[in-house]
Formats: sequence, structure tokens, C-alpha cells
Amino acid sequence: MSTVVTDEAFDHPALFYRGEREYLDGTVSFVREGLGLGEPVAVAVPGPRLELIRTALGDDAEDVLLLDMTRAGRNPGRIIPGVLRSFADAHPDTRARIIGEPVWAGRSALEYPACAQHEALINAAFEGRAVTILCPYDEEHLDERALADAAVTHPVIVSRDGRRTSDVYDWRSVVDRYNEALEPAADAAVLSFDAANLYTARAFTVEQAGRLGLGGQRLQDAELAVAELTTNSVVHGGGHGTLAVWAEADRLVCEVRDTGRLTDPLAGRRPPARGQIGGRGLMLVHYVADLVRQHTGDDGTTVRFYLTC
Repeated sequence: MSTVVTDEAFDHPALFYRGEREYLDGTVSFVREGLGLGEPVAVAVPGPRLELIRTALGDDAEDVLLLDMTRAGRNPGRIIPGVLRSFADAHPDTRARIIGEPVWAGRSALEYPACAQHEALINAAFEGRAVTILCPYDEEHLDERALADAAVTHPVIVSRDGRRTSDVYDWRSVVDRYNEALEPAADAAVLSFDAANLYTARAFTVEQAGRLGLGGQRLQDAELAVAELTTNSVVHGGGHGTLAVWAEADRLVCEVRDTGRLTDPLAGRRPPARGQIGGRGLMLVHYVADLVRQHTGDDGTTVRFYLTC
């Protein structure tokens, strides 16, 4: 399989593969091509796949940043700032080359919309930058929806048949399609808040989360995330909002709803500029949470995050 970079500044192909041989043919050649060009290379794929690539690269693996995507990208919302931008920004004077596999067969239906939006938003985050990001897709084990969405979120498809331009590429449509309305559970504990009771919202979160089985660092993560979201609501979301807390299976769920409209699709995924004051709240939520879902519409914005108990 050829994955030769185009002349355009940003290159974002999807690699459609079947089986281990095609996976290694596509990924290892991509890595070695980059190393041969003197480009910094990172690989962020699920653990078992990571070991396949590491073994196939042999001594070349020492020159590659290898990350387990099941850890680094557990929450799809932190992949752009924490994996892709982190690596590319560390090499500002040369083209960076990255393999990122955020969609794998073990992803849950709950996580998938955030994965699809992440893949779409890569195009906005790196527009015009000298970066190549190859995203593998397992044709044997992913469902038809994931494969169809990959063709919409990637301008180029690489497969056993070669490299072709996607005739359905339209990343904005995927961001919009998965901007799904979110409704709290019927048994959620709910608190209305404004500037006068932000501390009460934090204490409410700690009380409810503890009652539902969250403890230790995870409890502190919940408190921090709610503090950031409720403050954002007061400052940017109309001055007040509603906090809801409940449990789903082994996860704690917290949701903050306000009347503001989140118009920047990269909010929370764009690292702040050096010296920037503020603008880190939603990104902090992405970093501490296992999953973040957002919905924004004419009546306001909802941000929901999940923490495994």
C-alpha cells in the first residue's frame, strides 16, 4: 500500500485494512518513509496493534514515539491537544508524521459519536499545517457506520487498491450529525446554580459522586471538572445553569446545562497560546474525564462527562 504524502501542507488519509499483514504493510511503510525523510514520527494505536508495529520496526522503533491509544486517547476529546498537537507542536520547524487509530472494534456505542467528531475536527485543527496524520480503520471488525464516516472525515482513502480521493469528504457534516441532544437520566440529582452558589455546586457534586461510589482521585476529578464547567456557565453561558449527577453502570455521569451557545467546534481541544490567561476550562475537563459529550443549539449548550468508578 502506498501512503506517499501529497504536496499539500496537511495530509489526512484513512488507511482501510484487512488483517495483520495489510495493517503492517500500511503502517510500517508509512513510519519508515517518514524516518527516511528525517521527519519526527509518532504512533498512537491500541496496545496490541502497538506491539505489532513495535516488533515489525525492530531497531527503528527507538526513533519513534509509541503511545497506547487506549490510554492516551481513552477520551477522544483529548487526542487533538494531548497527542496530535502535543507531538506536532514539539516539532514546529519540520513536517511531523503521526499514526492515530482512535476508532477500534472495542469502542462502545456511547463513545463512538465523540470518536467520529474527533476525526472530523482533526481537519480544522491542522488546516494549513505541515503534518501528516494516517488513521487506520479495520474493515473486518468495524461496522458499516464507522467505515462510511471515515470516508466523510478523511479527504483521502488508502487501501489495498491504492490511494484515492474521497468523493464524500465533508468533515463539517459529521460534526453536525453527532451534535446530538442530551437528556439527563430520570433519576439524576439536579441542582440549579448561579454565581452566588458555585461552591454549593462543587459540594453537591462531591456528595452525590461519593454516594454513587466514586472516591479518591476520581472524586477530585469530578469536583474539578464541575467547577470548570459551572464557572464557564456563569461567565460565558448566561450567568446560570443546571447541574445533574447520576450513575450509569460503572460510570459516574455529570452534566452542566446553560443558555450559552458554544460556537467554536475546537473549544477544549485547542491548546492555549503561551501566556494566554484563561481558556483552559473545557480542555481540563477533557483531560480528567474518560469521555465528554457536548450538544449546542439555539436554546443553549450541554456538556456531559463520564468518569469510571
